[in-house]
Amino acid sequence: MSQSFPLVIGIAGGSGSGKTTVAQEILNRVGPDRIAYLQHDSYYKDLKGLPPILRRDVNFDHPNSLDTELLIKHIESLRNLQPVEVPIYDFSADSRTGQTFAVAPRGVIIVEGVLIFVEPELRKLFDVKIYVDADADVRFIRRLHRDITDRGRTTESVIKQYLTTVRPMHLEFVEPSKRYADVIIPEGGHNIAALDMVVARIETLLK
Repeated sequence: MSQSFPLVIGIAGGSGSGKTTVAQEILNRVGPDRIAYLQHDSYYKDLKGLPPILRRDVNFDHPNSLDTELLIKHIESLRNLQPVEVPIYDFSADSRTGQTFAVAPRGVIIVEGVLIFVEPELRKLFDVKIYVDADADVRFIRRLHRDITDRGRTTESVIKQYLTTVRPMHLEFVEPSKRYADVIIPEGGHNIAALDMVVARIETLLK
């Protein structure tokens, strides 16, 4: 873990692995007033102008579905102590809402997402790279619950997407990106020992 200011932390892992739980735990322990928090999910490309028949064929689990260039610009702006306007994405409509929310620069920048270790230009911005690991069945159950509860999906559509894109893309892109991690946290937010170590290290670097 190298030191810079602001300190940029990347949290990656498969869909449903517990990345958000880990990020939230770090936020709670270090203090939200000290952290700028970005989620790669906010940067999905806007498909508003794409015909529905073509929209159905979009692979949302492929790196090309994300506007990673904008995320990189936002991280660089925050590192230069400039605030950014993060797009708000509507997953039920597969499009950006046209609204944004402001993220102010802080001493720590946390970037969380499934594919953030895949892109070399994005990966090199991270001072600390954390990979959250979990068994495939656990990840699928969590994703199923989230997509039905929070994103208005049906069970059948979630299963179909998992089999056709989520699992293949995980094996092709996400799992291999684990080798770039500085820290691997099994069991995500339930791994108290690993979280204690990460938070202690962040506190040390901030001092």
